[in-house]
Amino acid sequence: MLRAYLWSVWLLTAVVSTLPPSVPGPSTQPAVVVPSNPLAGAWRLVRPDASQPEDSGTMAIQIRSDNYFMVAHYDLAGKRFIGASGGTYSVADGKCTDTFEYNTADSARVGASVTFSFTVKGDQLNFLDNQTKEEWVRAEEPPGGTTATGTSPLAGAWRIRAREREGQPVAMPRGPRKTVKILSGSRFQWAAFNTATKQFSGTGGGTYTAADGTYTESIEFFSRDPGRIGTKLSFGYAVKGGDWHHTGSGSTGNPINEVWAKE
Repeated sequence: MLRAYLWSVWLLTAVVSTLPPSVPGPSTQPAVVVPSNPLAGAWRLVRPDASQPEDSGTMAIQIRSDNYFMVAHYDLAGKRFIGASGGTYSVADGKCTDTFEYNTADSARVGASVTFSFTVKGDQLNFLDNQTKEEWVRAEEPPGGTTATGTSPLAGAWRIRAREREGQPVAMPRGPRKTVKILSGSRFQWAAFNTATKQFSGTGGGTYTAADGTYTESIEFFSRDPGRIGTKLSFGYAVKGGDWHHTGSGSTGNPINEVWAKE
């Protein structure tokens, strides 16, 4: 069932300059994808089952672009990462089909799909199956932005396609090993994983702002190092030719110069 299958990742235990000219040319994908379904955006879990009282002890956030989703469950006050899952999805006839590319609760689910019914009324989302009814609400987005994507030019799902190493640009070939980041108007989550081996390498996320060429992350969860929770990181950014150019220093202090393309 839905709670036992899709969201068990949470309930089992109740993250400007461009690269040198030699980097491969920009992708031909558009810089911003306009959502074509009501699930796009960031959502916060209110009740894992409508028959139960609201759970205020932990946070469960899902972010969806037009075709990709990520979910994270964590204890912000306790700086504790609980679980995460993500992958591709499609919507048709009032039903949503999720296909997992990673799942920290059970790696055997990678490659598997689950279909469930949903309803969206205003800022409330319900996921339904024969046993449970999950209640979600829209996560806060920037003032003046739409509830789905806000005004951010970075809203959507992105996959790293090139990075600088030792001063040299290195293309990241497309394959089963992936680093993907998904953003709504104000929230982000990244994950690194391998769909062939079903190995999960890490995830992190929280809230962000993007304005005047500066992208700033406020970290709410990090699977690898809870000590980074509560920190802020600022980077330079620019969207050129459909690519996101991401520059600055990472959480370890090492320089970052990356190019991301829409996934």
